[in-house]
Amino acid sequence: MFNGRLDFANLDPLVTPATQPTTPHTLADAAIGQACTVSHITAPLGAPEWAAQLQDIGFLPGEHVAIMARGLPGGDPLVVRVGLSTFALRRVEAACVRVTPILLAAAVP
Repeated sequence: MFNGRLDFANLDPLVTPATQPTTPHTLADAAIGQACTVSHITAPLGAPEWAAQLQDIGFLPGEHVAIMARGLPGGDPLVVRVGLSTFALRRVEAACVRVTPILLAAAVP
C-alpha cells in the first residue's frame, strides 16, 4: 500500500537490459507511487513553450519523478513529485513528460 511518501534518495533500482522497458510512456499514464525517470519532454504543436516551462521546474532527463495523487473526479490535476519538489500538473501537461519506470530490487534482509 502506498503511504503517500516516496523517498527517491533510498531507491535501489535494479535495471538490466532484460528488465529495462524498451519504450518510455508518459507521466500521465504512470500509476500512483510508481517511481520513474524522465526520458524526455515533448510539447504539443499548439504549445511549444511547455517543453521549456516543464524543464524550468525540474523535469529534466534522468530526474526521478512520481505521481503522488490524482484529483477527483476525472484524475485532474495530478500531484507530481520531481526530485525534491512537488507540483500540480494538468494531465495534458503530464502527457508531455516521457518517462521510464524504475524497477526496484527486492529488499535484502
